[in-house]
Amino acid sequence: TNRGYLGSLKGFTEKFAVPIEVERDKNALAKFLKITGPFILRRLKSDKKIITDLPDKIVNNYYATLEKDQAALYQNVLETIMQQVEKVDMEEKDGKIQRRGLVLKLIMSLKQVCNHPSQYLKKEACPPDLSGKAGLFMSLLENILENNEKVLVFTQFREMGMLLQSMIGRETDRSCLFLHGGTSRKERDEMVDQFQQDPHRKIMILTTKAGGTGLNLTAANHVIHYDLWWNPAVEAQATDRAYRIGQDRNVMVYRLITRGTFEEKINAMLNEKQELASLTVTTGEKWISELSNRELKELFAMN
Repeated sequence: TNRGYLGSLKGFTEKFAVPIEVERDKNALAKFLKITGPFILRRLKSDKKIITDLPDKIVNNYYATLEKDQAALYQNVLETIMQQVEKVDMEEKDGKIQRRGLVLKLIMSLKQVCNHPSQYLKKEACPPDLSGKAGLFMSLLENILENNEKVLVFTQFREMGMLLQSMIGRETDRSCLFLHGGTSRKERDEMVDQFQQDPHRKIMILTTKAGGTGLNLTAANHVIHYDLWWNPAVEAQATDRAYRIGQDRNVMVYRLITRGTFEEKINAMLNEKQELASLTVTTGEKWISELSNRELKELFAMN
C-alpha cells in the first residue's frame, strides 16, 4: 500500500537484507524495526502484561539417531534422487520446474525415511525398533502415560498418523483418536469432545494441516511434533491447540529431530533466521529447492 516506502529492491537488499541476514548488523535491524513498527500490531502469549493467567510453554528438541537399515535407506534415497537432479541439470536448458520438483521429492522422501522406513516403503508393519525416531517417540509417550496425562501428536503425513495409531495400539494396548483431512466436521467435533471430557482418552494424533488451527484441546499438557513443518508459525499454531486460554498447566512441547540428517541442519538454519525477529523466515520449504547441487549434497548428507 505504501509503494516505495522501503526503497527499491536493490536499495533494500543493500541497506537492510544483506546487513541483517548476512552481517547480523543490529543497527540495520533496529532501523528496519523502527520504520516498520508503526504498521505492525503484534501480541505474544508470552507477554504477561497481556495474558496474566496463561502457564508456561516449555519447548525442547529431542534427538533420535538413524537405525542401521534406516541409515542405509536414507543414503540410497539421497544418491538416487541426486543423480536425477544432476541429470536434469545436464540435459535441460530450462529444467528449473523439473529440478524443483525433484528437490521437493527428495525432501519428502527423506522426511519419510527419518519418520520410519515403513512410511517410505509403504509397509503396514511399523516396529518402533526399525526407526530411531519411533523408538524415541514411544519412550516419551510411555513417560507421559505413566504420569496419567494427555498428549497431542502432530505429523505432516496422514499415512504416518495411521502407522503411529497402529504402533501405539500394539505397543501400549491403547486406542487413540486420529484427526486428519478426511475427518468429517461431525467426527471432528465428537473427537474433540471425547478428548476433552473422557479421562481414558489420553492420546490424540493430528495431521498438522487438519488439526493445526481452530481446535481447543486444553485437556492435553503435552505436545509432540513427530515431524517438523519447517514453518515456525505453522508449528506454533499447532502447539497452541493445547497452549491457549483455559490451559492451567505448563505445556511441554517435544520436537523430534533425527540427528546427523538434513532435519538437524534445517532446524539449525531456522534457528538462525528466528534470531532476526522472524523477519526472514519463509512460508514453507520452497526455498530449499533453489539451493545449488553442492549445497543440496551438504544439506542432506548424513554426518
